[in-house]
Amino acid sequence: MKRCVVGIQGADGSHLHRQGSESPQVWFPSLASLAAVLSDDNRRLLRLIHEKQPKSLTELAELSGRKVPNLSRTLKMMADYGLVSLQRHVRDVQPTALATEFLVVLD
Repeated sequence: MKRCVVGIQGADGSHLHRQGSESPQVWFPSLASLAAVLSDDNRRLLRLIHEKQPKSLTELAELSGRKVPNLSRTLKMMADYGLVSLQRHVRDVQPTALATEFLVVLD
């Protein structure tokens, strides 16, 4: 799984620009939002998705012990940041983790 480099936007909405491989791919509006999205529970969830490759949110709920509505909200938020892909298959939604390792770049 590819490492994802994340950064935090400046107070004015600007992005810190770095050269090379440490240039952030995902930007968070604040350190608090980064901490919420990449909490211990959410990183465990990403690893579980990567390792077990569930075919639906129902299967993921059984594997994780979380309820489907809770997972749906969490995964939608992660998808908005590009950390998860959600593929709709008729009645099911299959989650795919796009990153499980993170490097946080702060100025």
